[in-house]
Amino acid sequence: MHMLLSWLVLSISVWVTAGILPGFSVNGFSGAIKAAAIFGILNWLLGWFIFVVLGIATLGIGFLLAFLTRWIVMALLLKFTDALSSSLKIKSFGTAIVGALLISGIGTLAEYGISALR
Repeated sequence: MHMLLSWLVLSISVWVTAGILPGFSVNGFSGAIKAAAIFGILNWLLGWFIFVVLGIATLGIGFLLAFLTRWIVMALLLKFTDALSSSLKIKSFGTAIVGALLISGIGTLAEYGISALR
């Protein structure tokens, strides 16, 4: 149940980000659901690996500044999702960086709101 709720929160975050951010578009809410599913699978399969590679490549600074490294990893995974899905279109990597920040913020607020209702 927790996984479905997380998927819904991520879908809503992607959908709201597409409404706010120019250059970041999704084909309706069903497109946001598909994009969130692809993003979630990519994050589960590759997110940790990219994080470790960036941490090592920066000689450990990426591990010290983990929040920045995770932000960059999320932007990379958003671009990968864009390449793999016809539901999501992201204009540039800069748009993906801002989109990653918005998705994280919206998702955090939604998760906080859900936990407050329990």
